[in-house]
Amino acid sequence: MPEAPKNSYPSDYSLDEMNKKKLEFIENVTSNPDEVQKKVLSEILLRNAHVEYLQRNGLNGHTDKESFKKIMPVITYEDIQADINRIANGDTSPILCSKPISEFLTSSGTSGGERKLMPTIEEELERRSLLYSLLMPVMSQFIPGLDKGKGMYFLFIKSEAKTPGDLVARPVLTSYYKSCHFKERPYDPYTNYTSPNETILCPDSYQSMYSQLLCGLCQNKEVLRVGAVFASGFIRAIRFLEKHWPLVVKDIRTGTIDSQITDPSVRDAVMKILKPNPKLADFIENECRKDCWQGIITRLWPNTKYVDVIVTGTMSQYIPILDYYSNGLPLVCTMYASSECYFGVNLNPLCKPSEVSYTLVPTMAYFEFLPVHRNNGVANSISMPKSLNEKERQELVDLVDVKLGQEYELVVTTYAGLYRYRVGDVLRVAGFKNKAPQFNFICRKNVVLSIDSDKTDEVELQNSVKNAVNHLVPFDAAVSEYTSYADTTTVPGHYVLYWELSLNGTTPIPPSVFEDCCLTIEESLNSVYRQGRVCDKSIGPLEIKIVEPGTFDKLMDYAISLGASINQYKTPRCVKFAPIIELLNSRVVSNYFSPKCPKWVAGHKQWSSNNNKATTRIEEMNGKAQTV
Repeated sequence: MPEAPKNSYPSDYSLDEMNKKKLEFIENVTSNPDEVQKKVLSEILLRNAHVEYLQRNGLNGHTDKESFKKIMPVITYEDIQADINRIANGDTSPILCSKPISEFLTSSGTSGGERKLMPTIEEELERRSLLYSLLMPVMSQFIPGLDKGKGMYFLFIKSEAKTPGDLVARPVLTSYYKSCHFKERPYDPYTNYTSPNETILCPDSYQSMYSQLLCGLCQNKEVLRVGAVFASGFIRAIRFLEKHWPLVVKDIRTGTIDSQITDPSVRDAVMKILKPNPKLADFIENECRKDCWQGIITRLWPNTKYVDVIVTGTMSQYIPILDYYSNGLPLVCTMYASSECYFGVNLNPLCKPSEVSYTLVPTMAYFEFLPVHRNNGVANSISMPKSLNEKERQELVDLVDVKLGQEYELVVTTYAGLYRYRVGDVLRVAGFKNKAPQFNFICRKNVVLSIDSDKTDEVELQNSVKNAVNHLVPFDAAVSEYTSYADTTTVPGHYVLYWELSLNGTTPIPPSVFEDCCLTIEESLNSVYRQGRVCDKSIGPLEIKIVEPGTFDKLMDYAISLGASINQYKTPRCVKFAPIIELLNSRVVSNYFSPKCPKWVAGHKQWSSNNNKATTRIEEMNGKAQTV
């Protein structure tokens, strides 16, 4: 994003005054969150009083909290999927919301293997923009002078599709980057980035990454902060530079753009920044030629103050490699958001990643909280019933009534037509900002494997393995035990499955059979995983590692030695503990990778006839395993 022209300054522009107003807003809404939340719920119910969904459930125009909690059910996506499908197929009547659904935001969570579709309305862009506008005033309290330089952020759009009713379905960030709120935003020194809009909006992931890195390096002395949305995306950018720096250096040395960058708008935008600079090219070449890339961020961008990426939840697995590349710069998580709703901000951004907490902004939606009960206190073993009985519904509490240290599942009611919707995130109350609670993000319920935005649960993994083992039947072989691991030591990261086999036949199993097993598993996983493999290049080929007989007995012995009960022990379907991974790897006898990308098309399966062009392009890509 190029620097805005000077005439975009308001005549009475004052950065300090702007920051003060944003911080005052945070003070006001956190000092009186109960009243703010009552007003939000009343507004949502008043404007949507006559929508079909609320009428169907018997709310009958009531806008008070008591009636809402007594009458309206607590729901999951499956409960409103039929309504979502009607809207997707072109029904424009007020089913969920009185205002027209402007598009669907595709969630990284899935239902039936397809992305969930979250309805949104035009005004939601205002709320998202509001939350973004709070981030830098908060940050400037801790690191002054950030308005004096630029941010180098690796931002990308993802594929989108049209529903049969001609509504766009795309990820929330793609929606935001393509909106006028982003593309035509007024001058703000905090959104003065090194990447021109054209490089961010380029649909080709290679060209987008290359041109953003090139622009970031051309302006390396001006960069004060670096980042991406997820830690995994930022690390992919650094590994991309490791692979392609000779081309980048050549472009900077000569002031020309590599021929692989063919998008005319990208080339024009980059050429406004790129000038021949042999001295800078020599400097970058000297640093990138070194065997050790420790601290490469502070070496190439010496004025960088922090790395702005999400490192909570499953992204915490990337913290060690980020520390390595950044020489221990602060890792900053600024905000908490999802496709359903934008939630809150981190008011102490320089805290340790393990201590990150988010203050939910009470104006964004109406928030409720369902208490979470651990199974025997075991981490990642969370009892969360699919549907709630009357007693469980009565356990839901409001934002101001949560208890310090208690864990809850987040439930939202939004302006765009979600009512008492279970988001699926588990949060723990960490403290309070005035009267508003602050939450640690604990986990996404039921997720066992995740590399990027993908989320694979235990049931899906089990079904995928079940499909794959059919390839072993002709050899009279079976999988006696298995577990899995999200390996992020490779970039991009990839799923690893450890299989212990039961071999009753005498015919050796060819490697191609295990490769077919890898591909079958990938074909059986959800569309978010497959998009990451095929289109986004954010996930590497799945790997199966065959382990020696008796390996899982050793695994059980190890667990029991750490205090597990032999009567209650069952093989974990996903492992993260380093000693366990070392044990498994020490007993690997062979390993195999998926030989090609799985099939994936943009949009849901039932829409594929409306996306013939996209389908053809993706099918052409399916055989290519090249990664960015």
